[in-house]
Amino acid sequence: MTRLITQVGSVVLKNPVICGAGEQTMTREAIRAALATGAGAVVAKSTNESQAAKQQLDKTDYVLLDANWNRLPWDFSPPPDASLFGRSGLVQRDFDEWLDELAGLDLEAQAQDAYVVPSLILSDLEQCADYARQIEQAGLRVLELNIGAPHGEEAAKGAIVLERGAQRIEAIVSRMRQATRLPLWIKLTGQSEDVVGLAQAARRGGADSVVIMGRFMGFLPDLETGLPLLGTSAAIGGAWALPLTARWLMMTRRAMGDDYPLIATNGARNGLDVARFLLAGACATEMTSAVFTGGYDVLSRAIHELDDYVAKRGMSVDQLLGSAADRVQTYQQQPDRPDWWKGFAPECPGSPA
Repeated sequence: MTRLITQVGSVVLKNPVICGAGEQTMTREAIRAALATGAGAVVAKSTNESQAAKQQLDKTDYVLLDANWNRLPWDFSPPPDASLFGRSGLVQRDFDEWLDELAGLDLEAQAQDAYVVPSLILSDLEQCADYARQIEQAGLRVLELNIGAPHGEEAAKGAIVLERGAQRIEAIVSRMRQATRLPLWIKLTGQSEDVVGLAQAARRGGADSVVIMGRFMGFLPDLETGLPLLGTSAAIGGAWALPLTARWLMMTRRAMGDDYPLIATNGARNGLDVARFLLAGACATEMTSAVFTGGYDVLSRAIHELDDYVAKRGMSVDQLLGSAADRVQTYQQQPDRPDWWKGFAPECPGSPA
């Protein structure tokens, strides 16, 4: 399926489907299961040096919700409009042990024309830079730094850092760039009024790509108990987030040019969603919640669905990349539709007489 080959800077992926970091990539067996689907890359569940961030994993809780915010069974067959509401922490592993395991898994991935990507979450910048240096020395080929984790403001102070400041992001990425020559993917928050500005700052610092965007924080009262669902605020994501992510991808592509690679995350549930992100300007898509709630088959189905779409168009991923984003017009450029209201039923409240 050479038509699915895509490029994230210097990194060539056999297809744009990436299994994103999460509970579904927390163990050796989980990463192998994700690789077996044919995904172009698998991002391992994140780590850092903070014991508080590791201990937070013990307080993990999730709930799957339907479109009316009712609980759904966790049976790995969620409806397309399901949302995942939950909290989590970082992998509870010794760094050296975690690194050795990932180095071995990446060798296995290389034999499958794929990648295993370690993910760091920022706590102490100097320690993070040292970890990046060790990751390169261990022979791994790509590094993701997540500075957009939604749990940052709820975690213990300093355990997980959520960055929204452009100057701070540029300084962080610059320090990481000094520490490693590896292709560096920076995962950004969506909880910002200027995701484009954050992406530009990451690029100035030396990021090879940016991942747009982390999930949102939400709060949901439980109607049955009258209490907060899960007892806390929590991160939320679902198919509803796709147009929000796609808009930031489109705007970032327009601001930064079509030669800077963007990676999508937050909203993709199937291969056609990966195609939507592709048209919006993302050369690859990280699927995370969809895999966690639907199982690893989500990845293999997504690859086949995307391939069917691309084949029917008679084009390649590279030819389709950004083609919708590059045709976006303003409201002012749209044709007048003075009779738009005639399509409404006469009894529709507010329709013109």
